[in-house]
Amino acid sequence: MEAEILSAQSRKNKFGQYFTPEAVAEFMIDMAHITPTSKILEPSCGEGVFLKLLQEKGFQDITAYEIDKDLATEFPFVNYESFVAAKISEKFDLIIGNPPYIRWKNLEEELKAELAVNPLWNRYFNSLCDYLYIFILKSIELLNENGQLIFICPEYWMNTTHSVSLRNYMIQNGCFEEIYHFNETPIFDKVTVSVVIFKFVKTKKKDKKIKVTKFYANRKLTKETLENLKKKNSIEDAVYLEISQFKINERWLLATDEVKNELQKIETACRKPPMNLSLSLFESEKPVYYTIGEFCDIGNGLVSGLDKAFQISEHIDECHFTKYEKAATIHVVKAKDLKPFYANKTTKYIFVGDIASEDKLQELYPNFYSHLQPYKIDLTKRYQYNRKINYWEWVFLRNISLFNRPEKRIFVPCKERISNKNHFRFALVNEGVFPTQDVTAIFKKTTTQESVEYILAYLNHPAIFNWLKYNGIIKGNIVEFSEKPIASIPFRKINWHDSREVQLHEKITSLTQNFLSERNHGLLKEINNLFIQLLDI
Repeated sequence: MEAEILSAQSRKNKFGQYFTPEAVAEFMIDMAHITPTSKILEPSCGEGVFLKLLQEKGFQDITAYEIDKDLATEFPFVNYESFVAAKISEKFDLIIGNPPYIRWKNLEEELKAELAVNPLWNRYFNSLCDYLYIFILKSIELLNENGQLIFICPEYWMNTTHSVSLRNYMIQNGCFEEIYHFNETPIFDKVTVSVVIFKFVKTKKKDKKIKVTKFYANRKLTKETLENLKKKNSIEDAVYLEISQFKINERWLLATDEVKNELQKIETACRKPPMNLSLSLFESEKPVYYTIGEFCDIGNGLVSGLDKAFQISEHIDECHFTKYEKAATIHVVKAKDLKPFYANKTTKYIFVGDIASEDKLQELYPNFYSHLQPYKIDLTKRYQYNRKINYWEWVFLRNISLFNRPEKRIFVPCKERISNKNHFRFALVNEGVFPTQDVTAIFKKTTTQESVEYILAYLNHPAIFNWLKYNGIIKGNIVEFSEKPIASIPFRKINWHDSREVQLHEKITSLTQNFLSERNHGLLKEINNLFIQLLDI
């Protein structure tokens, strides 16, 4: 039995199989507008849930493909071969299903070999693209005019850079009728991924609005919930929108035109001066607006490998520390202690330098030595980063030279849940305070004229929250704040030749400094209003 389970798990990993719950499959079939004589294709039928339901509903002209010969064996019309490599000459009125999700780096060599000789793949994609893309594109190729494609899949391809060729192809060959976005709803077993169900129509008429449903609940989908979403009933955690069709070379935002216009205003306000033609050709892939990364140095925090072992309790009497121990005590801010604009508190950590031996540790740092002993076994089991790490050392001192700079810095949690809040927590902390792995640090570059307080207030502005809500790196309801996502945030650079802008900068800086010392929240409204002038929103 155990061997059978391992074999099944191996196939699932190999072919990217995540089987669709029956209630979801029925919901998807009901989205289709088809007749009993419609020609239907399921390109990766898995266990056959769509096939079973289609037959029960009276549809007979069904074609299916499945690469795994152990699945859907009760259906005589299943072709047990790769849909990607299959030579298919007929066209279909409906293509429906749950295509496989496999990143290129995880693809089996046999699947990579298939793609290497596939003309559609070679025309539109490359090794930065995922296996899912070819299923979507080939399916559209196989649709009749006004044919429908209804898929359930992860939503990441709707806004990543390397999927732009797929998105452009879809825009050129049809339009969307419906999109259901399930943010953190657990649809597949043991899979935490933001999922969409979409209905795409192959057509030359593209004047319809897209009906978008967003469902935010982190609970299992029931038949009743799906019925409510289908009927657009007012239920908790559901939002219904109508949005314009997507455009060429744009990220696909599931937002109203009003919201898109607001986001566009921010990017326009941060726009760089026009470059000459020769430069613009080479820079065409880069944003045309200034970004935080051009004005700030950004680094993810230090990794101890076992935080609780290095934390110095508030109850410890430090008066008995040796001079070496006092020198080897650092102040750290944890993500849980960050607030917008400021940190609630710092935590003291053991941060011993280059000690040659355990005997030397015990001699110079006797209190630290005693403190670390209960954690010694766990400390020796930490990931070693391809080197020998003593148990009293931190495992990864990434960006340490950045953190040693004698200046104030901005901290933000590496991951921030936004489901129940309308702000992020960019906080200004003093020099000499360090971030651990759950915090990312931002330092103004030496060439940056804008004050660190101006940058702090800008990052905490509601407009930036809104921009990140739609343009950030988001998984479920979690926004990621590692170096690249922060660096990509548009930045409102001050025109230092414009006295009005200089004055606004000085007012924002002064008010931010006052807020940090007084914590008078009435000042935040003044600060935000000043940015409204700069951002023209």
